Amino acid sequence: MSETVRTFRTTLEATGGNNVGIVVPDEVMAAFARGKRVPVSVTVDGGYTYRTSVASMGGRFLVSFNAETRAATGRGAGDEVEVRLEVDDAPREVEVPQALRAVLDADPALTAAWTALSASKRKAHALAVSSARTDETRERRLSQVVETLRDGGRP
Repeated sequence: MSETVRTFRTTLEATGGNNVGIVVPDEVMAAFARGKRVPVSVTVDGGYTYRTSVASMGGRFLVSFNAETRAATGRGAGDEVEVRLEVDDAPREVEVPQALRAVLDADPALTAAWTALSASKRKAHALAVSSARTDETRERRLSQVVETLRDGGRP
C-alpha cells in the first residue's frame, strides 16, 4: 500500500539561473507509488505550506522552491530545511480574470480547450492576463491566450 505523507531533511539546491528546488529522495517517490509526477502539499520547516507537483527532471525528482516561497520562508539555495510532502489530490482551482472569463463564456470551444488544460497552464494564462498593468497589454495577452486555446493549447 502506498503512503500519502513523508517528511525528510534536505538542502535547497540551485537548479540554474534564479531557480531553486527541493530534491525529493527516490525512496519518498517510491513510497508514494504514484509515478513520476505527484501532486503534493509542501510544508517547509513546519510553517509555510504551498501546493505544487513533484516532477522528474534530469533524472531526479524535484519540487520548485520559487521566489514567492523563498520570500515567505526566508530560505534559499544552500539552506537546510525540513520538508513534509503530502499527496494532494484536491482539484486545482484557478481564479480566472474577468476579461478572460467573458471570452470563455462567449465561446464553448474555447471553454472546452481551457478545461482540457492542466491546472498549471490555466494558472499561467490567468496570471498573464491578470498581471497586465495596462489595458493594451491585457488585450494583447488575452488575444495570445485565445490563439493558444484555438491551437489546442500549444503556445
